[in-house]
Amino acid sequence: MRAANRRPDRKPPWWPADEPWPPTGPPYWVRGGRGPWGYGRQRWWGRGPHRYMWAFGCLLAAFMVVALSAAIVSLWLFAFGSLMPGGGTEPSGFGLGRATGLIVLVVGVLVLVRIGRRVRRFTEPLDELVDAVGRVEAGDYTVRVQERGGPGEMRGLAHGFNTMTTRLEADERQRRSLLADVSHELRTPLTVVQGNLEALVDGVYPADEAHLSGILDETRVLSRLVDDLRTLALAESGTLALHREPTDLDVLVAETVNSFRAAADEGGVAIRASVGEDVPLLEVDPVRIREVIGNLIANAQRYTPRGGTIEIAAALAPDPSAVRIAVTDSGPGIPSDVLPHVFERFVKSPESRGSGLGLAIARNLVVSHGGQIGVDSAPGRGTKVWFTLPVGDQPER
Repeated sequence: MRAANRRPDRKPPWWPADEPWPPTGPPYWVRGGRGPWGYGRQRWWGRGPHRYMWAFGCLLAAFMVVALSAAIVSLWLFAFGSLMPGGGTEPSGFGLGRATGLIVLVVGVLVLVRIGRRVRRFTEPLDELVDAVGRVEAGDYTVRVQERGGPGEMRGLAHGFNTMTTRLEADERQRRSLLADVSHELRTPLTVVQGNLEALVDGVYPADEAHLSGILDETRVLSRLVDDLRTLALAESGTLALHREPTDLDVLVAETVNSFRAAADEGGVAIRASVGEDVPLLEVDPVRIREVIGNLIANAQRYTPRGGTIEIAAALAPDPSAVRIAVTDSGPGIPSDVLPHVFERFVKSPESRGSGLGLAIARNLVVSHGGQIGVDSAPGRGTKVWFTLPVGDQPER
């Protein structure tokens, strides 16, 4: 066995824990070889920049062979001309050899210039890309590279790099915004809790039920905010598990509305629900859809004044492949400058005690089910928030 085929008996520290050692597959230089790290890989010149360097090297080697051959032929012609009768005074052989040598020299220079341009055409965008990668590593996600010039593979690589940095920039901007919003939302309840506890410790007022209940309410706000953030993070990342099952929307809506009826009666708000008889069973996660409807009802209840109404209606959409659920309230409506942002995180009115995450969570849960969500509102005319869910092939109720 040649030395290159030898494999150490001791497993290296960097070897994957779930891979056997020594490797069971043949080395990468064996045709069809397969195996973990370093084994079964493609030849180094098969992909990426190495392929171009290999091609340039072959082209340069071919030119050198041609140039050397032409030089040998030129010398042979010169020598042949010198050996002709009267070679000392006959310039025909020398002239032919000199002309051939000059032609070879000119062609060689042109080929070298052409090769240099091709190499520069490849290396310039590659150098720009390497510099951009260094800037991304340093945390600059605004960098972009030109997608013009260079081979097609380089243009595709530049396009992929720009797409990646665009997403990284958006994620970084979203992360910073989330941190700022979370810090702002946590500050208020924490300040209330801290102030009340300091007053209790200092003896400003007694630790009775009236004062302790305010602290308990603020801890509930914090708990709800943490739960909402977790749900929103899972939904936005696409890792939220949905446990779909055939669901009767009539029963689901009735149960959800009943959980809000006591608070609605206490606030003097009438709440009504209706589900069309032609609405079939839906293959959805009932817990998550209940959460969507609950968020919409809670949001409507928060802004509906005493004597107002909240209506929940579910029916087949104009497109029979979907069911449309709408929650309509008789509240003050949404200002036109806020309306485009209602499904963003922490968008709420200054007097609201909610987390500002309800509509953002509802949007992500609906999208996770393959549906759509929207809002219709005008100042002084109430608000209607609607969403759709795909019907699928479920039997009717």
